[in-house]
Amino acid sequence: MVDLHKSGSSLGTISKHLKVPCSSLQTIVRKYKHHVTTQPSYHSGRRSVLSPRDERTLVRKVQINPRTTAKDLVKTLEETGTKVSISTVKRVLYRHNLKGRSARKKPLLQNRHKKARLRFATAHGDKDHTFWRYVLWSDETKIEKLGHNDHCYVWRKKGDDCKPKNTIPTVKYEGGSIMLWGCFAAGGTGALHKIDGIMRQENYVDILKQHLKTSVRKLKLGRKWVFRMDNDPKHTYKVVAKWFKDNKVKVLEWPSQSPELNHIENVWAELRKCVRARRPTNLTQLHQLCQEEWTKIPPTYCGKLVEGYPKRFTQVKQFKGNATKYKLSVCKLLTPLGM
Repeated sequence: MVDLHKSGSSLGTISKHLKVPCSSLQTIVRKYKHHVTTQPSYHSGRRSVLSPRDERTLVRKVQINPRTTAKDLVKTLEETGTKVSISTVKRVLYRHNLKGRSARKKPLLQNRHKKARLRFATAHGDKDHTFWRYVLWSDETKIEKLGHNDHCYVWRKKGDDCKPKNTIPTVKYEGGSIMLWGCFAAGGTGALHKIDGIMRQENYVDILKQHLKTSVRKLKLGRKWVFRMDNDPKHTYKVVAKWFKDNKVKVLEWPSQSPELNHIENVWAELRKCVRARRPTNLTQLHQLCQEEWTKIPPTYCGKLVEGYPKRFTQVKQFKGNATKYKLSVCKLLTPLGM
């Protein structure tokens, strides 16, 4: 179009020859005369409602209180005379890499807990991998027959979400559960004991008598081994302390409210995943499958957990005693004791 116009052809002739409306020709030729190009120019779009200062205010409020909702931010802006939509507020936060995510559940940490965690990390952070290979880790956990953490994705059409084949059946009270005590070390898993009823201090001593030394011999921990347990009241009674003293068992000092520093939680999570995949139908079968899958957990898996344990101390120091990034099992979070 531009070349024909430069050659002296009229707009009417060019329009007939190229079958283009005259108005379009006029616009293109005029644009070329002014800008010496026919490429589309950049359009900045509508002027932003929020000023850079408003955006900084939004980001600052979210950083101070991450639980602030987009609706709250809209109301805050309206109080200053600026009216925006929720989607606009979200776009501003997205541009600053702030996205809404589910908050992780962590144990409540008071100042005394944080100080104890820092002391523990400082005292044991310089120990090499050899020390942790001789630690026998123990804990209790609850295993449900139908886990409430089951996630399953299905391919379905809109409106078919309630069809039986697209749902996961649930049972009231999760279909029952069992309580287990277990232990492991770098060389693999030790004993796994089913707890009947409520475990009291006498029951705990009986479990130790029955399984502790046999697990030590099975895992070949030798004489340098150290026993790890949490600060649950049933673990710290005088009768339990006396048994440890009489049997010359060295117990690792443990900070309260620190389940994520105990990597037996990873072993429990692995056990739940394997048992859940086999879909036990009753509590007897649940116990049987737990015993089977517990023995199948490979020693290499346990060894890798122990080898990477010192990294947790680095995070405790980095976060000044606050909760670390290591995840916890839901059952541990639901249990008020056993931290």
